[in-house]
Amino acid sequence: MTVLTKKELAFIEDEIRSEVIIAKTMNWCATQCKDQELSKTLEEMAEKHQLKIADLSQYFNQTNNIQ
Repeated sequence: MTVLTKKELAFIEDEIRSEVIIAKTMNWCATQCKDQELSKTLEEMAEKHQLKIADLSQYFNQTNNIQ
């Protein structure tokens, strides 16, 4: 089991929030884009950020011990 400090947990929370904002922004840009190729690229990039959110959240949830 991983033990994290409150500062480390706060950093992980900040990372999750920033990834959520990035993914939502990229999805919004993709819906506004008239270039189909660029829109698809933005959607793929947003999906990568959403997967990163899932990974960070999973890591965060596995951490029960706080120093």
